[in-house]
Amino acid sequence: MNKPVMLKVTEAADYLGVSKGFLDKLRITGGGPEFYKIGAQVRYTPADLDAWLSERKRASTSEYAA
Repeated sequence: MNKPVMLKVTEAADYLGVSKGFLDKLRITGGGPEFYKIGAQVRYTPADLDAWLSERKRASTSEYAA
């Protein structure tokens, strides 16, 4: 069985093109990508990051999320 690639917070932030602080804030306030909490460590999978990005795709700035 292949284990999924798990990215550290800084790696996930680089992957998304956002700051580590932005991801840290989203974990507290909600609305961010799904993540794994393993002890004190936080990990993201590229698939979860891609899914989160896809949910944010818009055709115009006046478009609201469903």
